[in-house]
Amino acid sequence: MKDASDVIVVGGGPSGSFTALKLAEHGIDVTVYEEHDEIGIPSHCAGHLSIHGLRSLGLYPLPSGIVENTFRGAVFYSPCGNRFSVRLASPVTCVVNRALFDKHLAEKAQSAGAIFSLNSKVENLILENGIVKGVRVELRGRTEKKMAKIVVDAEGISPRILKETGLSGSDRRMLVNGVEAEAENVKDMSLDMVEVFLGAEYASGLYAWLIPKKDGRAKVGLAVRGRDPQKLLQKFVTEHPIAREKLHHARIARVSVHPISLGGPITKAYSSGFLAVGDAASHVKSTTGGGVVFGLTGAAIAAEIVCEAVRRDDCSSRFLSAYQRRLNDALGFDAKIMVRMRRTLDAMSDRRLDALVGMCTKLGLEKTLQKVGEIDFQGRTLLRILRSPRAFAAVGYSFLTYLFAKV
Repeated sequence: MKDASDVIVVGGGPSGSFTALKLAEHGIDVTVYEEHDEIGIPSHCAGHLSIHGLRSLGLYPLPSGIVENTFRGAVFYSPCGNRFSVRLASPVTCVVNRALFDKHLAEKAQSAGAIFSLNSKVENLILENGIVKGVRVELRGRTEKKMAKIVVDAEGISPRILKETGLSGSDRRMLVNGVEAEAENVKDMSLDMVEVFLGAEYASGLYAWLIPKKDGRAKVGLAVRGRDPQKLLQKFVTEHPIAREKLHHARIARVSVHPISLGGPITKAYSSGFLAVGDAASHVKSTTGGGVVFGLTGAAIAAEIVCEAVRRDDCSSRFLSAYQRRLNDALGFDAKIMVRMRRTLDAMSDRRLDALVGMCTKLGLEKTLQKVGEIDFQGRTLLRILRSPRAFAAVGYSFLTYLFAKV
């Protein structure tokens, strides 16, 4: 393997592969170093994605076999079992096989000319006078130096090398621990609806979920702050008054645990010769914990800036600051709104959540939400639906609850 590239990408997940794809399409010499021996393995994500978001990135429809199901809406259960559902006229989300999805992006990048090196763990950055010049990689049992004009950090939720640049990572106070599993023999589920379970007893900090697949199986999981997610998943499956009826005869397999950052994008994701994308930059929706579409959006922006930097031979912090400005324009407003929405939800007691879900049903809010087509950029969506008196009343109630938290 050669000792120098225009760009090195650390990590072959969706954001890393998409960055490499966009760079290679513009003729940039790019190498991706992935520490695992197979792209997409292990998988730590349910893979529940927005169809609109994927289509806007030029990735939908996906090749046969990747999409496991599509959904027209969701059913929300409050802690006491109040139910609120939204069903749209056509599918708005899909669930993908994450391993196959990741491989698809990597294959597209390779077809465009990107080089992938598996079993290649980046140990640290090569820094000269504070400027990133490359990486040290463990290859075939020995450490080698690999030089580059720019290093793109796409290593995921716990970015080691980002800290070497002096940049600050995600807000640790807003981390939750997620657990994801496959369930076989699940009963009484609508195949075109995702189910979401709210409440502190099983999933304080986010929620629990059931995502049906067309083969009779479902993805089941939850995320929680400050507690053992695996123990809570077992409790959810066996004790939740609604979920246990659906999962009573289910066999749970392929359990994986992973942290999720809900604190919004890091304030600075660049330095001289360096950019961070995806989970490494906390490009994750604070409301849902989903990060694929946000991460891919940031990756596309990063690739544009990096292409121009390489062509101008200007990889300075000053030039790369354009990445942060573009990110703020694309994600900033929605990310801030979603962080506030997350904090509002976190502040609600179970009693308040019960009342909110009940209010949404009584107000007929599902009629307003049926017009929603965009679920990734939720700040802009919120502004649109606030024109409805129903939505305005529900948001007003949530705001008052936040002011009088835990009442």
